[in-house]
Amino acid sequence: MSQDALLDAITPETAFACAVLTAKEEPVVRARQGGLDLEVRQDRETLWLILRRGRNGGLALRMPVFSPDAECRVVKVADSLAAVECKGSLGTARLTVFGEPFGLEQLRAKLDFKPARDLALEWVPRDLVPFDAEGDVAATAGTIEAQQRKMNTGLLYFSLNRPAFGKVLYLQNFTALNDYFNATGSKPEAAVGGHWPDIGYRPPCHPETGKAVLAKGRELTLYDTILSIRGYPQNGEADSAWQFLDMLGSLYHWLSPPEPAFHDWSARADRTVADLVKAPDTRVRHYGHTYFHPYTAAEYPDSMVQLAIASALKDHGRWRGEEHPLVKEIMAGLGKFYDPALKTLRRYLPNVGDDKDPDAVDSWYLYHPLLNLSNLALSGDEKARELFLASIDYGIRAAHHFEYKWPIMYKIDDFRVITEIAEADDRGQTDVGGIYAWVMLQAFELTRDTRFLTEAEKAIEAAQGMRFDLNYQANLTAWGAAACIRLWRITNRADHLKQSYVYLASFFHNSQVWKSDIGLSRHWTNFLGVTCLQDAPYMAAYECFDSYAAFERYLDYVGADIIPGVKLLVNEFCRHALDRAWYYYPDALPEEALATENRNGHIDRDLSFPLEDLYPDGQQAGQVGQEIYGAGAAMIYATRVLHRIENAPFLLFCDSFVRAIHRLDEHTLNLRVDGHETTPSRFALLPLDGKAAGLAPRMWTANRTPLTFKQVDGRFETWVPSNNSLLLSWKEQS
Repeated sequence: MSQDALLDAITPETAFACAVLTAKEEPVVRARQGGLDLEVRQDRETLWLILRRGRNGGLALRMPVFSPDAECRVVKVADSLAAVECKGSLGTARLTVFGEPFGLEQLRAKLDFKPARDLALEWVPRDLVPFDAEGDVAATAGTIEAQQRKMNTGLLYFSLNRPAFGKVLYLQNFTALNDYFNATGSKPEAAVGGHWPDIGYRPPCHPETGKAVLAKGRELTLYDTILSIRGYPQNGEADSAWQFLDMLGSLYHWLSPPEPAFHDWSARADRTVADLVKAPDTRVRHYGHTYFHPYTAAEYPDSMVQLAIASALKDHGRWRGEEHPLVKEIMAGLGKFYDPALKTLRRYLPNVGDDKDPDAVDSWYLYHPLLNLSNLALSGDEKARELFLASIDYGIRAAHHFEYKWPIMYKIDDFRVITEIAEADDRGQTDVGGIYAWVMLQAFELTRDTRFLTEAEKAIEAAQGMRFDLNYQANLTAWGAAACIRLWRITNRADHLKQSYVYLASFFHNSQVWKSDIGLSRHWTNFLGVTCLQDAPYMAAYECFDSYAAFERYLDYVGADIIPGVKLLVNEFCRHALDRAWYYYPDALPEEALATENRNGHIDRDLSFPLEDLYPDGQQAGQVGQEIYGAGAAMIYATRVLHRIENAPFLLFCDSFVRAIHRLDEHTLNLRVDGHETTPSRFALLPLDGKAAGLAPRMWTANRTPLTFKQVDGRFETWVPSNNSLLLSWKEQS
């Protein structure tokens, strides 16, 4: 049998679905949501939720109740479209269906099950069944654009073309299924997917036994299925991308987002800077200069590491009002990375050990040092400007050589390819054009030379057509989105705005819009984290805060001209990053959660540097190592969320970006908080020098609604409406 025939084959369970879908018997219950007619039907040990638009066919969700003798009845559940309880000899199941209140074609179907005896499940068919007007599954045709990757969001994004049903975003809310995963020793890796028409979610089993044991008397949520259906599908690359983001944004609050916790990033940043200065495992001397290791006492210094630290230190010094001497110390040795023959920065110093190929370079590694070098240049550092402009033409040569489509690794001296593609997906570094475009726009801002603008546009245009395969490394994709928006503001070309949605769709496709409590992961949060690479099993500290920095710039440039769902997702990524990133620091985790064997260096819980790796499946953190190159994380977060007000006795904290602060008088501020209207922002005043007793802050919203502060752990805190103007006043009592 040919491979094509194998892909076209369907399971017997799906083939025989026709009998249920065309049954004449009265359903257990009927309902309606938007333009969809809903029915709940029972077929022996299975409940079916059937969705039709008119008589043209549609989709069905099948959910097991396990007992062939189960008797089903309608029950009342507040605010539900339908609720059915099924009792049988093997247990009791309850299906509850909710609809979106406005009447959009958006549904949530939740199945809870309480076994009457211990049950061992071995295989359950996928739950999503497309069908035509005759109930024929095999006669349908659909296009799957995106599906779950590894432990990321359990999603399926597809079009049901025959019959003409529309675009569908299917989500399985893994947050609600944590008890199932822990009870059965399973994890939802690639649990949502399949081949047309056998698609959807299959509950995972224990990886060793191949079974999922449900204990007698313990009720578990087996399915929490969320659907958004659009009858007017957008199929072009950019239009399909914005529709995906819009649908994901519209379902976001059904995905159980946790409340991001408050963390003192200012104190963390101060500790990090102190550790950079004093910890012997951070640095090494070469050529009379100081260089930082990538990991604790491990790996050779490289240019990306030095510039990532220097750029963050520069921001932190500007925020504090005094530049740290480490910036000049780092910059003094940076010239040793410059190759005057090639006219570019190299990755390693000339004396790198024989165990490294000094000419080998990852494609993105050529441009990321230039990004931070340009940040320093734009801040007024003349040495950085000189090195940046001396290196930029080589970066352009590389782009031209590879025709804006970069391999994984090549020789920096002659562009010979070492590794063309990644084994995971047979693609190169597909999103390097995004960070390249940003670097070109930095060069344009520095010089006003339009050739850099042209280069940025060419790189973005070369990435067209990759759709959901655009993402290679999370932070590169984020910078690509920011570059598109910046290009749009410069050129007024709407296609650049739309292309930013392609970058964002690929980014959020690779995200984890769920909170894992599997095993050790209960000690940290992965919510809205993004795996560092398209095939990586973990989230990484550097990619996390670099994406945060890119999205700050994205929101800077896009302003009000943004799809609301996109603004929600980007802002929420940033808000949750402030919480998630705290748990990369080893002192924030219990000892048993830390890896005892590390690929690079060792973990020192007393050093305030982040671990590289956190896992959503509960593996120990820090298996890759502890990042000195990620030291800038605390400084980036602190300088973005904490605001110094001249002569005010506090730091102003907000977990959404504050877009304007205007002083009305000595004790009154007017300010505007960014974000999405459906997600309030945490707002706090952190008293300086123990002056909390006399602060007495008051706050009003733009429509004069008073907000009440409460004292929490020595700070004054409240929740403010996002995307709103605020009036803040305080008193200073002796």
